[in-house]
Amino acid sequence: MRIGYIRVSTQEQNIARQEMLMEALGVDEVYIDRMSGKNTDRPELKRMMEYVRRGDIVVVESISRFARNTRDLLELIEQMEKKEVVFLSQKEAIDTSTPTGKFMLTVFGAVAQLEREYILQRQREGIEIAKRQGKYIGRKAIDHPDFVRVVSLWRSGEITAVQAMKRLHMSKSTFYRRVRYDTSPKQAY
Repeated sequence: MRIGYIRVSTQEQNIARQEMLMEALGVDEVYIDRMSGKNTDRPELKRMMEYVRRGDIVVVESISRFARNTRDLLELIEQMEKKEVVFLSQKEAIDTSTPTGKFMLTVFGAVAQLEREYILQRQREGIEIAKRQGKYIGRKAIDHPDFVRVVSLWRSGEITAVQAMKRLHMSKSTFYRRVRYDTSPKQAY
């Protein structure tokens, strides 16, 4: 059986191009995830990996649609090899049923990971430059009118930190960051 895997990063992104490719390649069944590929914690990927069996062929448009780092890619391929499942990536022309395909998979996986790391590095550099130029200030801080009162209750032991976070509708990291910021000595800019 030929099984297709499609992934886009967001709910809004269009999957039509990948769907057309799967149809053209004669794929019997398709699994679709609409989420980041930063790890393998994707529901349809998991379903597909449980479903595939000996003799199946998993087809993807490109390696980057399947895995975003070399470790995840190689672990997924190893799971497929244990089940005697072949992996095909159309864009990179990779076929793991051949020794050359297995080698090229590792090379392209490393290149895809390097590309992602470069993108993240350029993004961080761009944000830093924009901050220095005063063009980027980050997102607006959560400002709750009862923040000072609720934190006082927490500090006095009248409520727990979890209760304070719930009252303020803040995540744990946001709560502690705000508490730390509001109590640290302010620097003059």
